Amino acid sequence: MTYTGDVSVGGNADVRELPALVISKMAVGAYNNNAYLLRCTATGTQVLIDAAAEPERLRDLVGDDGLAAVVTTHAHDDHWGALVSVVAATGARTIAHDDDAGDIAAVIDETVQDGGTIHVGDVELTVIHLVGHTPGSIALLYDDPTGPPHLFTGDCLFPGGVGNTWKDPERFDSLYSGVVSRLFDRLPDETWVYPGHGGDTSLGAERPHLAEWRERGW
Repeated sequence: MTYTGDVSVGGNADVRELPALVISKMAVGAYNNNAYLLRCTATGTQVLIDAAAEPERLRDLVGDDGLAAVVTTHAHDDHWGALVSVVAATGARTIAHDDDAGDIAAVIDETVQDGGTIHVGDVELTVIHLVGHTPGSIALLYDDPTGPPHLFTGDCLFPGGVGNTWKDPERFDSLYSGVVSRLFDRLPDETWVYPGHGGDTSLGAERPHLAEWRERGW
């Protein structure tokens, strides 16, 4: 079946199979958070992005093949509510940006910075630091050599705009400027965007609206 990214809480994961990476998207919790399980096709290594909620469902998604790591995109608790339980069940190491690690109620084993890399077996993800939603929010880029890039944006970019900055002009300017310069100015329209809540989008679908977002301030 064709991947759409349309998932609902309590429903099945939507699975995209790329040559080197399998992406499974599942919606969990009261805030309709997205959790993404990434699996390297060559090694079987698995990494979870955001152990947000419903640890039993996340453990079922991981299955019996183990979990190498959990990456938390930012420090808001709806994105790490199941982290302690998932780590206890799997022994996975935990990863977050240094600027948010202290606000996550779990031991963070490894901190990352802008431009750093996270490995999913043979697959490499590039860390992109975006300040504004939180001080240490990160996006993760998989630059697929066989096709368009894949970008996991946490709560920094959604269909229709950047993440919440609570009507703070400085925070909005930081997040908007970072999203434009580090994502839209560097990556092609075909880049698929996997956000922290709701449906997916692409940079091409959102690019025509950048001036509108700047004008409205959110």
